[in-house]
Order: sequence, then structure tokens, then C-alpha cells
Amino acid sequence: MTEQATTEQATTSWHLAGDWFDVCKCAIPCPCTFAQPPTYGDCEGILVWHIREGNYGDVRLDGLNVLMVGAFTGNVWAGEHSDAYAAVFLDERADEQQRGALGAVFGGEAGGWPAQFGAMLHPEMRGMDVAPIHVEIDEDLGGWRAEIPGRVMATAEALTGPTTPDGGRVQVHNAPGAEVGPGQVATWGRATVDRADAFGFTWDRSGKSSKHFPFDWTGPD
Repeated sequence: MTEQATTEQATTSWHLAGDWFDVCKCAIPCPCTFAQPPTYGDCEGILVWHIREGNYGDVRLDGLNVLMVGAFTGNVWAGEHSDAYAAVFLDERADEQQRGALGAVFGGEAGGWPAQFGAMLHPEMRGMDVAPIHVEIDEDLGGWRAEIPGRVMATAEALTGPTTPDGGRVQVHNAPGAEVGPGQVATWGRATVDRADAFGFTWDRSGKSSKHFPFDWTGPD
């Protein structure tokens, strides 16, 4: 990358707002949201971003998706972790300019919250690909799902129990370990499918933790 391109990424104004969710191997509720070590000491899972509206300079990013498969050991929030690995998929509907913008934002070069989160995790990238990413989020947050056919599937339903009001959602405000940054509300779910077979990440399970957060980011500051 040229010095000029790096400077442009660091100074381009951008804004993204949308939905984020994950499914992972942790028990419910995932301790990571409370800035605690993962249930089993290590974690692996699928992270999904759906951009409802967004721009990177003059480049519109509305409706595009990004998905990451990742694993780490230890407590990310306490700086006590190692062996972080990830692979990223960009929406195949994005054109060349949009892919460049998504890469700059989610790769951390464009600043904002993704840069701060990436600086905590420092993942070793196993790969990046462009793929069809199908994402659905129920408007009432009854469930959420994402799929890259033949490679990744993540589906979850909102967590309920005998004392949950009809249509009520189990939520956490002011989470000390929110992957999308401060100020957003977590809605808890139970993973019904958590399956990956990509870039050396292989698992197939259900019944573990899932959570949904809205996100609203700006950069480069």
C-alpha cells in the first residue's frame, strides 16, 4: 500500500450503523460480554455485521455484510490472551470501491472502534475471501441468522424462560465487554446452528451462547 493510500484511509470520514451478532462455544451467557475469560478458557465462533446504512467518504455501504470466523485463548478485555486467529468474508455484492472501504474500516486502517478492538485482539489472519453472505435479523429480535453456503452457518433464537414476558427480550445494558463498543444494548440468544468449515476452522454445535448488538460507528476519530 502506498503512503498516499494509507494517509487517505486515516483521514476519510465514515459512518456505519447496523446489526452485529455472534454464535460461540461459550455457555449462556457468554462471559466475554462481562469482560471475563471464556467459559472453557478459549473461544471460537462466528461474528456477523449487517450494515443497515453506511458510507466511507462518498462510497455507500448500505445493506452490505461482513462475516468473521475466529478463535482465541484467554481474556481479550484484560489483555491476557494469545493464539488469536481469524478469517474474514466480504459481501460478494460489493464492488471494488466498496470492498476497499470495507477492508479499510474492518481492518482498522480507517480508525474508529474497529481499530480500537483490533488493537486489543491482534488476530493472525488465516485468510480473506469474497462470498455470498445471507443475513436475516428479525425486527422484533426474535432471532437472527447468517449463512455462507457450504462454509458457514450461524442461527440463533432469542433467549426465553418460564418467567420471560411474552415477546420480552433478555438484555444487558452497559456491558463491560461489548464487541461493538460502548453504549449499545445486548440481546441474549441461544445458538440453534453454529457451523464452520473454512480456512482451517471446523466445528458443528448448537445450544451455546449467542447475542445481538446494534452498532453505530464513526471514524477516523
